[in-house]
This record gives sequence, structure tokens and C-alpha cells, in this order.
Amino acid sequence: MQKNIAIIAVSEEGQDVAGRLLRHIPHSQLIQRTDVGRCWNDVDAFIFIGAMGICVRSIAPYIKDKHEDPAVVCVDTLGKHAIAVLSGHIGGANDLTQTVSQILEAEAVITTQSDLCGLWALDTLSERFGWPIASDEEDMNRCIFAFVHRQPTALLIEAHDEGTDYLEATCPDHVTLIHDISEADPKRFRLIVIVSPFIRHAPEGMLELHFVPMVGTIGFGLAHHPADFMRIYDEIDMAFADQGVLPCARKYCTIDVKADEEFVEMLREEYDHEVEFFTAEELSAVDVPTPSDTVAKHVGTPSVCEAAAILGSGGGKLIVKKVKGKNWTAALAIADIHRPSLPDGKGNGFIEIVGAGPGDPDLISVRGRKMLEQADLILYAGSLVPKALTDCHKVGAVVRSSADMNLDEQCRLMKEHYDRGHFIVRLHTGDPCIFGAIQEQMAFFDRERMAYHITPGISSFLAAAAELRSQFTIPERTQTIILTRGEGRTPMPEREQLHLLARSQSTMCIFLSAAIVDDVQRELLMEYPEDTPVAACFHLTWPDQRIYRGVLRDLAKIVHDNHLTLTTMIVVGEAIDNRQGLSELYSPHFTHLFRKAVEARKATSATDSDKL
Repeated sequence: MQKNIAIIAVSEEGQDVAGRLLRHIPHSQLIQRTDVGRCWNDVDAFIFIGAMGICVRSIAPYIKDKHEDPAVVCVDTLGKHAIAVLSGHIGGANDLTQTVSQILEAEAVITTQSDLCGLWALDTLSERFGWPIASDEEDMNRCIFAFVHRQPTALLIEAHDEGTDYLEATCPDHVTLIHDISEADPKRFRLIVIVSPFIRHAPEGMLELHFVPMVGTIGFGLAHHPADFMRIYDEIDMAFADQGVLPCARKYCTIDVKADEEFVEMLREEYDHEVEFFTAEELSAVDVPTPSDTVAKHVGTPSVCEAAAILGSGGGKLIVKKVKGKNWTAALAIADIHRPSLPDGKGNGFIEIVGAGPGDPDLISVRGRKMLEQADLILYAGSLVPKALTDCHKVGAVVRSSADMNLDEQCRLMKEHYDRGHFIVRLHTGDPCIFGAIQEQMAFFDRERMAYHITPGISSFLAAAAELRSQFTIPERTQTIILTRGEGRTPMPEREQLHLLARSQSTMCIFLSAAIVDDVQRELLMEYPEDTPVAACFHLTWPDQRIYRGVLRDLAKIVHDNHLTLTTMIVVGEAIDNRQGLSELYSPHFTHLFRKAVEARKATSATDSDKL
């Protein structure tokens, strides 16, 4: 969310600091100290440049409540200290203080206890992660007091998203993760923090802070243009509450023939919900617990609401089966997007296709590593992926190389684990979408209606640029990178023959072609000069990495003499080791969104001074 920030230079001495902040903070404006009262309810934050006493006296008449007050930060006139004064958490003064201190290279002064102790700021989690609060908000201060004083706290997480990943990764030592509300013992815990879409109540004697993660997908069916459509939204929520589920929908889904319904327009316009539509053919392919012949007769599919909920959630688990209202039906599914495996091994399986990166285990993505740590089965491309990448597997996980398996054998193994409700990681080298051979696997998953997702990885061509210490795009000389391979056993399309691609003389990264390097060199020499720089990069980022530089006329000799094989990236182009050419991005004469050119800055400096 963009914030409107008012900057106040109390005296002439603060002009320079004010000007620096104006240039670097979007949506900031200069105001006079006498305008504070007029602007109090119209801006998100104030930055005072001057003495703390003046700042405090200026804002004192207008302070109401931490839930309403804007953030206030005070900076000394030399820009040495930035101090969070008011509304540190909810208003965002602590974050703004950090931003200001980075701009000015100042010392940030933050005094809220949770920040000083490295604890969660409980009163910011709702806004930060988009979690409505289901418990009594009047108890928030008591919950915060208990938490920052490290009183024993239980944490119950019953659905996962980015926010719960954060809580688990930063869990303080006085917080215990529990798996069921029945474990919330008031003799052990003073406070329970709940992140759940389900209705839960803490035992008597415990403080409760209940956040609702918006992880649900509602599938719905409608009668034709019902007159009471304005009541349906609340009726669905009440029906789900009877099933023990709180309002938690991030998306609504239905059949495409309902796209022009007034209820759909209301969801979008009044409630700002995403609405996704499916065809009858797509819906009819989904197995559901309560199919209806009547529905099939009217719209061509035995299920609308349940099938739409499952499809819209990416194959999620049906939490609320079909419920009926006067003119509607609805169902709710939840996809544990960040944690697709189910801890008890029951329910639906899930497959995550993960990019392993170029080889070094430290270069897999944070998310990719999390997936490996949770997997029940890791099926990795053993001919291209170092086994060390799988060393983080959990106890009891099955780790299997696919190097000696054909496609049918791989798919059969994954299907066996999937049907047992397991979480499967299919680990491919680099980024799986670049020469990853995942298309045929996805075709199998689609045919078998198996839920899956792709986590991207760092491709070896990016590792090549890093290890060569080269920028593959040179201003005004080459602005294109071609990712391709030579023609081996798999034919290349005629229009993508290497000599045709070489006509642009762009930076070319050639995969999987060491074995046919003579043909590669011959085709490239048809367009590139023979002294064009080349690099043959073997096992990029692996412990036995080797890189050989040369020129194009010697490429085949380099590969043959050094016995380079399958996992060799060939890079061709004048970008290798180039240090010529300047980008306009950092030119002092170049204006962009975050910086004015030197001439423009000088022209406006006098105007800014007048405002001060």
C-alpha cells in the first residue's frame, strides 16, 4: 500500500535532510509545522526534522489512539538519528524509521519491546499477512503484554501461507507449536495464538489471539438471476459457520454460464473478490462427493460448487461439502499452497516440480529447500542433479534417482505415492521449464487429475554469467540472450537451426551439446566471427567446476581436449569478459522514477528550498 508522508523541517538547518528524504521517499510532501492539525487525519505518516521536544509538542493535541494515529518519526537536523515516536507497529513508524535511517545512513532508534527482543509484533500480523482477527480485539494489549514478557505461549496453525511460514521460522523459545486445540492446557500456557480458518475457542483462563488466514476457495452455484442475490454472501458465511468454518475465502469460483449474474458483479465490485469461471466440461471431470443428476441435466455437469471449489483451489481439500440455500449452493476447499503435504499422510497427494539450480546446494531457492525438507518422496534427476541436494530430506523420506528409470516407471512411482496421500518433489536440474522434460510428466498428471505446482530454479546459463563475471547484455551492442541447443538425436525445428539463430550475433547459451560440439562450431562460424569469445563451462557451481575460455575457431578443440561431457554449458558472444559500454541507468544525466537527472535536480532545488 502506498503511503502519503508529510515532511516537516522545523528550522533552516533541516532543509538538506528534508530535501534528501523528498527525493527518496515516494508520495512524500513538504508541509509547515502549523499544518500538522489540518493534515493529521489525511496523511499516513509525519517525519519531523528537528528537536524531539518540538515534535512532541506539535503532535500532542491530536493524539487519539494507536489504531487511528499516523506514524510519527523524528530526525535530528544533521540526519544522525531517526527515532520512532508514535504508532510504531500499527501505524508503521518502526518500518519508516528503518527506511529513513537507510536513506540518511543514520542510526535508527526504536523502543518497542517486541522489536528490541526480536519478538513478533502481534498487533501488525493482521495487516501484514491479510489475516482478519476472530478473537476479541480488546484483549490485544493483554496478549501483547503476556507475549513480550515471555509468558508461555501456544501456537496452533491449521492452514498454511506465507505468514505461517514466517511464524514457524522465527518462533521464540517461549512459544510451543501445538497440533490440536485440545493441547491448549491453561496450566501450561498463558496465551494461545491461533492461525486457523476454523472456529476455535481457548480454554477458560487462557488469553486468545485468533487470526484467520485467507486460504479458502468457495465454489458456488446459483439459480438464474435470483432476486435475493444481495443476501447470498452472508447466507453462505452463516452456513459455513454452522460447519465450524470462519469467513476465509480469497477466491470464488463457478460455472462460466453464470458470468453475467448480479451476485458475481457484487463479489467483484463490493467485496473486491477474484472470481474464476470453469466450463461444464472442466467441472464434469472432477470427482466430487455429492454429484447431482439434476444439476447435470441443467448445466451439463453433475457438480458446480464442489467441482469449482476443488479446481479453483488447485486440487485442494474439500473442507465444506455442498450446502444449499434457497437459490444457491456452495462448497469450500483449501489448498495448503506453501505446505501441500498433509502431516497425517491422509487425504490428497501433491507434486511439486522443483528447480534444483545449477548444482551448488546453496543455490536452490529457499522455497525449493523447504519442499525437499517436507517431501515424502524425492525423485531427482540423478544424471544432472548432485545427490547432495537431497541431503536435507526428512527422516523416513524415500529418495530415488530417476537416472535409470524411463518415463512410465517415474510416473508409476509418483502415482503410487500420490495415491497414499504423500507429498512428492520431482527435482530437476536448473530451472525445470528450460530443457527440463517436464511436459510429458505434466501431461500424465493432468490425465490422472493429480495436483501439482512448479517451483522455479536458477538456470545454468545464469550461473555461467556469474562464474564468468560477465554481463550477458551490453548496452548498444547486444541486448538479446538466446537459450538453445544443438541438433542431436532430437531434431531442431528448421527455423531454429543454430546458423539462423547466430545471425543476430547475440549472446548464445547452448545447452546439452558438448557431444556434438563439432557440428555446433561449424554452424556458429557461418555467422559469428572466428575470434568471437567462447566459454565451455563444465559442472557449473559443482565442487569439480571447470571453465575454459577461448575463441570460436577453437571451441571444438577446447571441449575435446578437456573431455567435457553432458553437463557443459557453451557460451558464445562478445559479452564474455566485456567491460566496455555504459548503461544509462546510473548516468547522472538520466531521469527515472526514483532519481532526477543532475540538471533537473538543480532546477528544482530552489523551489524545494522555498517550500522549506
